[in-house]
Amino acid sequence: MGRIELKNIDKFYGNNHVLKNLNLTIEDGDFMTLLGPSGCGKTTTLRIISGLEKPQNGTMTMDGKEVINANDAFFLEPGKRELNLVFQSYALWPHMTVFDNVAFGLKIKKMKKEQIKMQVMDALEKMRIAQYADRYPSELSGGQQQRVAMARAIAGHSKILLLDEPLSNLDAKLRIDMRAELKRLHNEMGTTIIYVTHDQIEAMTMSTKIALFSAGELIQVAKPLDLYTNPATLMAADFIGNPRINFINGKAKYEGGEMKVACSLGNFTFPKKDVTEAAPAGEFDCVIGIRPEQIEMHREAGEGMVEAKVYADQPAGSETLITVVCSEDELLVKQIGIQMYTMNQPVYLKIDPDKFNVYDAKSEKLVKFAV
Repeated sequence: MGRIELKNIDKFYGNNHVLKNLNLTIEDGDFMTLLGPSGCGKTTTLRIISGLEKPQNGTMTMDGKEVINANDAFFLEPGKRELNLVFQSYALWPHMTVFDNVAFGLKIKKMKKEQIKMQVMDALEKMRIAQYADRYPSELSGGQQQRVAMARAIAGHSKILLLDEPLSNLDAKLRIDMRAELKRLHNEMGTTIIYVTHDQIEAMTMSTKIALFSAGELIQVAKPLDLYTNPATLMAADFIGNPRINFINGKAKYEGGEMKVACSLGNFTFPKKDVTEAAPAGEFDCVIGIRPEQIEMHREAGEGMVEAKVYADQPAGSETLITVVCSEDELLVKQIGIQMYTMNQPVYLKIDPDKFNVYDAKSEKLVKFAV
């Protein structure tokens, strides 16, 4: 079991309020990624869960057992929380072999030698580095050293695994390989994993859920595709997605059980079932969000298409990004494969309004779902 519940957590460093009334539940077996820009509070949250930091307010439970109660100044020591932490740095003992590095924590627990050997070799097998058991860290590549650090964390059979940007020191190819290993490891072990990163690709590809932070506040918790499809705020929409989402200013009116939206792409009407509770009644300024891959671009005009002009194209082999100007709005379009366009070439855009996200410009909250 590995269910964690954080309630009303506040953390200050001096006058700096780095976590603001955080409420977050991590279910048993989740691969929960804490995502957000630098300084948003994600690493502080991980350190509070691990016991390396103490909040000024709030409570935390693990499987229903109280671990933190700030009001009573109760903080269960890290060694009793049945979790393991993997840092950005590998933190391996240079004078110990791979086997001894992984076995170190088990020896401290005074386990029997036979049991230690079995658990260490099982962890090394899971991370596919059993053949390096007798080598020293200096004889390994960065990716192999990271696998040793991971093996050390899982060898103790902890209920919860905390990972603080463990792949940031690896090159692009190794990061992709290690993402696959981590996802496979989670599926095999079913351990609750809490992963900190600012890399949205890591979050989208590995997680069962993502907790998105901004300026010390929890913005949204959702499955990766739900977060991508319907970000709860403009900040979430702007942060999630590569290439970036397109934003277009418009006017909206919500009355009589339907929402009407007018923008440079045309006039659209959406039923009440697609409208969120955050939608204000009457007229309001809005922002429409459209992902680059949701825009179809054609060289010939067709029914329902909107004319635009090519501003620039960026062929990248597997995909091509094209910047176009439609009325006064600049849009980014993504096409698969190599496509070549010329500057000021007329093109025609076909857009499914059901894919729109619409936000209230004042509150910056989602007011119309993409379906």
